[in-house]
Amino acid sequence: MAGIAFGRFDDSFSLASFKAYLAEFISTLIFVFAGVGSAIAYNKITSSAALDPAGLVAIAICHGFALFVAVSVGANISGGHVNPAVTFGLALGGQITILTGIFYWIAQLLGSIVACFLLKAVTGGLVSLTHNSNSNHLGLFSVSISSNTSILCVCCMTIPIHSVAAGVGAGEGVVMEIIITFALVYTVYATAADPKKGSLGTIAPIAIGLIVGANILAAGPFSGGSMNPARSFGPAVASGDFKGNWIYWIGPLVGGGLAGLIYGNVFMCQEHAPLSSEF
Repeated sequence: MAGIAFGRFDDSFSLASFKAYLAEFISTLIFVFAGVGSAIAYNKITSSAALDPAGLVAIAICHGFALFVAVSVGANISGGHVNPAVTFGLALGGQITILTGIFYWIAQLLGSIVACFLLKAVTGGLVSLTHNSNSNHLGLFSVSISSNTSILCVCCMTIPIHSVAAGVGAGEGVVMEIIITFALVYTVYATAADPKKGSLGTIAPIAIGLIVGANILAAGPFSGGSMNPARSFGPAVASGDFKGNWIYWIGPLVGGGLAGLIYGNVFMCQEHAPLSSEF
């Protein structure tokens, strides 16, 4: 088994560690602000119409580009995790201690929450057409038009949250999130965490951004394509709507954990290695 380590308090409370936590906070804020902001912008310019293929592509590209930047700017300080599922997978693979990982989680969740409240503040007063959620909508954000009424309600736009699409069960959503998060964390290991990566490490942020964009295209219409508990938790806090939020914790953590256990124990050295400064 890969060397899973709890860690020492003096290491987790060092100046370098606090710099890493701040970097995770800022990187996650950057990513979530752009990602959630793209969904809000789509709602505004389309008057909250149902998400079409062009909108899905635009949101996927925005998330991919934003994550590429967020990982890049944090890579030399914290490793650029920007995702509790990535941190969890790296911890199970022996790449970061459990204690430090907990503080990474706190920083990531706070970054997401702050990003969403900033979005709520700067987009306040926007008006949105809303309706019954029993209609056929995509999973990226909970906005749809009721199939059994022609009456639309006008209310203030809220932060869009992740939700499974109509006709998709919670179990199916969890499995989808497991699969796509496994792909993400496996990519992180192969391109960034593996000591044998060589020159491949230079394109790690690009590869990570691309797999997230591709997974949103594939899973967005079904589970929402989160892959990131922080990305889903911040909007839930800002909107006050936690319905189904557990899906975006269980799925990504299981998927990320499996990727960490498999890659860390099958394809990498068995001894515990500290978090690489190159990731």
